[in-house]
Amino acid sequence: MFGLGMQELVIILIIILVLFGAKRLPELASGMGKAIKNFKKASTEIDEIDVTPKKGAESDSEKAAEEKGKGA
Repeated sequence: MFGLGMQELVIILIIILVLFGAKRLPELASGMGKAIKNFKKASTEIDEIDVTPKKGAESDSEKAAEEKGKGA
């Protein structure tokens, strides 16, 4: 894993514990977990944009054309 052994990981975890404190670690882990979950969801989700017009709705250009015809 990135060329890190068990000793390096333990040292990194101890430094993180000293910097953030024991009370803040669960909050940080939870935030990172949610971020990873959202990233995976966004990367696997299909990007679809529905551009089909709704049934019975007229477009603005059609309405403008009708109004021009009525006014003339």
